[in-house]
Amino acid sequence: MTTEQIVDKALGAYLGFACGDALGATVEFMSPKQIQKRYGVHRDIIGGGWLALEAGQVTDDTQMSLALGQAIIDHQGWNLQAVADNFVAWLQSDPPDVGTTCRRGITRYRDSGELFGLPRDDDAGNGACMRNLPVVLSTLNRPDCFKLWSLQQSHITHNHPLSDAATLTLGRIVNRLINGRDITACKQEAERLIGEYGEFAYAPYPGKASAYIVDTVQTVLHYFFNTDNFESCLIATVNQGGDADTTGALAGMLAGAKYGAGQIPERWLTRLDQHVVAQIRQQTLELIRNF
Repeated sequence: MTTEQIVDKALGAYLGFACGDALGATVEFMSPKQIQKRYGVHRDIIGGGWLALEAGQVTDDTQMSLALGQAIIDHQGWNLQAVADNFVAWLQSDPPDVGTTCRRGITRYRDSGELFGLPRDDDAGNGACMRNLPVVLSTLNRPDCFKLWSLQQSHITHNHPLSDAATLTLGRIVNRLINGRDITACKQEAERLIGEYGEFAYAPYPGKASAYIVDTVQTVLHYFFNTDNFESCLIATVNQGGDADTTGALAGMLAGAKYGAGQIPERWLTRLDQHVVAQIRQQTLELIRNF
């Protein structure tokens, strides 16, 4: 893998993530039938949805990822308190959407200084997994740090074995893809997850796309492994509805890492919030080159 190829795949993962977020937010909480009735096939970044977003606006998925990435860059490495501080600043910025579990964990840190919560049965959402890409990028050349950093940032808000396992698995798949490994290596990671937690089995696909981490991962893996280009992967994923901004973001992350930034449709990139695009381009280069 040349440096240019690694940059293309890393940038593809991050830009693909944001595209999936913006595309999916329009149809979040809708059922596949509702989407079909209203849009036919939803395939363009048009905003709207229950959050009444501007076209190209992103949600908490991308915003929290950028907050995490900036903490790593600003401290030239890992500083968990800086990550938590950035999450507090984000929460206080009046974002368009905040997950209940994320709000609870960030508020706990703000009020008590505690950087992790005790394990909870209701922490098995997708809010920690959705924001972990900056950790993946910053540990490409230091894989020994990947697990610790991933779990520490997760536990600020989500402390659950299923959330932990999913966050680590998707992160490892992205790492494999950016480093040029084939789809077989990715499927081995998925099988390892299912071997440990059988509820993640995605074939046959159960058809649920909620914010429960099992539903999210099943949806993302099903469409990632059953499509053959970036655009079809994202369109198929978000048209499943449910927590479509997050399933779309995570599917875009995997597909972007596989196919590269050059395969992301130009109509999506030009519609995406250009301030976000600039932040992503800058963060990607700094994260993969400085650590």
